[in-house]
Amino acid sequence: MPLTFSVITPSYNQGQFIERTIESVLSQQGVCFEYLICDGGSSDETLTILKGYQDRLHWVSEPDGGQADAINKGIRQTTGDIIAWINSDDIYYPLALSKVQEIFMAHPEVQVIYGDANHIDPSDRILEPYPTAPWNYRQLKEVCFLCQPATFFHRRMVDHYGYLNPQLKFCMDYELWLRYGKDHAFFYLPEVLAGSRLYQDNKTLGQRVAVHYEINQMLAQKFLLAPEKWVLDYASTVVEERDKTRSPHGTTLDRDLQRMNEFVLEVCCSYARWRYGLIAPATAWRLVRWIAVTYYRWWEGRLFSKPRP
Repeated sequence: MPLTFSVITPSYNQGQFIERTIESVLSQQGVCFEYLICDGGSSDETLTILKGYQDRLHWVSEPDGGQADAINKGIRQTTGDIIAWINSDDIYYPLALSKVQEIFMAHPEVQVIYGDANHIDPSDRILEPYPTAPWNYRQLKEVCFLCQPATFFHRRMVDHYGYLNPQLKFCMDYELWLRYGKDHAFFYLPEVLAGSRLYQDNKTLGQRVAVHYEINQMLAQKFLLAPEKWVLDYASTVVEERDKTRSPHGTTLDRDLQRMNEFVLEVCCSYARWRYGLIAPATAWRLVRWIAVTYYRWWEGRLFSKPRP
C-alpha cells in the first residue's frame, strides 16, 4: 500500500514567499498527501493568499508558541505516514516527494531520508548547493549537513522519540536530527529535493549570533561538551558581526590586529561559557594558541609580504 505524506508548513508574515511554497507542494505528483499550514496569526497578505487555496489545503491561523510549537501542532493534527516539514519561504522541486516515497517503499526499515538541496535567493535563483554529506552521526555533531526541507521522517519516530523542542527558536531541526539519529542511521538520497531560501531578514542570516549561541547551548546540554568547531564558529560570528559596526578609523592592519585579539579573547570566553570546566585547560590553551599563531601568520604575511619578481 502506498505511503501517505503529511506536509506541514509553519508560517508567520511570509506573504512575499508563501504562495511559491504552496505551489511547490501542490504541484507534487505521484504521491498521496495532506497539506496543513499552521499560521501564527499573520498581519500581512498571508491570510488572503491562504483563503485562495482553502479548497486545496487545510490551514489554521492563531497565536502559537513559535515555529516548533506550530510544527508540533501540525504533526498532531495530521495522520500521514511520513512527515514532510517545509517552511513558508522554502520550496520543493518537482517529484521530490515521489523520489522519497520510492526509497521508503523499497526500504521499509528506513526511518529518516534526507536529500540534497540548494540555497536560493528571494527570486528563487540558486546561490549555491547546500553542503550536504553522506550519513555520519559523529560528523553530524560537528556540522549540520542536513537541509531541513529536504529531510523526511516516519511518524513512528515522533511516537518513539518525541516532537520538536518548543524551547528552541533557531536549531529545533538540528536538535531533532541529533535525537533521532542517535539510534537510527538516516538514508542519504543524492537527489536535489528542495530549495532553502537565504536572505538578510531570515533567521539564518539576520540573527547569526543568536543562532550560534543557541546551537552551542543545545549541544552542551545534550552532550555535556559543545564540539570545538561550534564554539569556534560562535566566536568567529561574534567578531564578524562586531566588525560591521566598527569605526572605520585606523589602518587596515590595526583593525586586523584588533580583530585577531578579539577573536582569541572570544574563543576563551566561549570555552568558559560552554565547557563548564570539563575540558582539560592544556587542551583549551593549545587550541587557543594555534588560533593565535595562525592569525598572526596571516597578519604578518600581509604586513611583510613582498611582490614576487
